[in-house]
Amino acid sequence: MRDALIPPVPDAGAATLPALGIDIGGTKVAGGIVAPDGTILDTARRATPGRSVEATEDAIVAVVQELAGRSGEQLVGVGVGAAGWFDRTGDTVLFSPHLAWRNHSLRKDLEGRLQRPLWVGNDADAAAWAEYRYGAARGSDLALVITLGTGIGGGIVLGGRLQRGAHGVAGEWGHMRVVPDGRLCACGNRGCWEQYASGNALGQTAREVARSSPAAAALLLDRVDGEADRLTGEHVATAAAAGDPLAVELLCEVGAWLGQGIADLAAVLDPEVVVIGGGVSVLGEMVLAPARERLERALPGRGFRPGPRVVVAQLGAQAGLVGAADLVRSAVGEGSA
Repeated sequence: MRDALIPPVPDAGAATLPALGIDIGGTKVAGGIVAPDGTILDTARRATPGRSVEATEDAIVAVVQELAGRSGEQLVGVGVGAAGWFDRTGDTVLFSPHLAWRNHSLRKDLEGRLQRPLWVGNDADAAAWAEYRYGAARGSDLALVITLGTGIGGGIVLGGRLQRGAHGVAGEWGHMRVVPDGRLCACGNRGCWEQYASGNALGQTAREVARSSPAAAALLLDRVDGEADRLTGEHVATAAAAGDPLAVELLCEVGAWLGQGIADLAAVLDPEVVVIGGGVSVLGEMVLAPARERLERALPGRGFRPGPRVVVAQLGAQAGLVGAADLVRSAVGEGSA
């Protein structure tokens, strides 16, 4: 039986109705009711119990029920963006480095519990779509969105369509190998890009420096009572904003790695714009300036070809849920939800 909290709607009304978007990350399940113009009308969240598939799905359902119960409006459906690699259909989470899903039929589970139009897919894809529809990539023919957070995700919008690749896992460029036999990654390989240009990478580098050169890291260590193992990327970001020279240097290093990766992507895809989103993007020019500098030096054919614009995302932490909501609205409008 359909849940009365979100009554089904006819396809013809999809473009004019709000939709419910869910963004599942490593630490939280965030949800919002999103108007067709991208405006967020209401939000709710739960902690992500990342080690339990069932508990994570319980959290998703709880957020949906809370928002729907407060809405009082018809909602076109539910879009769910999750941190993981999906198959091309969006039915199955093949693998999630930071959550419990392994070849798990998330769509089937949620359809059985929510009983309504549903879009399910990668959270970075949802964020990329939001930036294309409402944000920094609006109007571009080929846009790449790079989400810098715990790791690195991304999405591709080409010709007004979200591109997922032949098997559904395009845009996982956080797992490009940039350092042979480098740091071990949660994906099982070594030397992945996200081990050098993400929030986790920033914290790991800070801990390594603090252990080997505690005098150089004195200001950072003061923030964690001298315990190097407690240092995180957030500590480094806060210290850099306060003018700590080491923290600024570490941010520049992350930015340089970011620019190198963008140069590699530009060599393959030649994007018009690269949008940087995710938690690390709030650092703005502290990361983007060194990224652009490295891009200029590393771009193949530099001096003889244009490179992409590198800009910060406009929708911030809400991009994932905004994009997921719009994707279910689009799917219902096309009759494919």
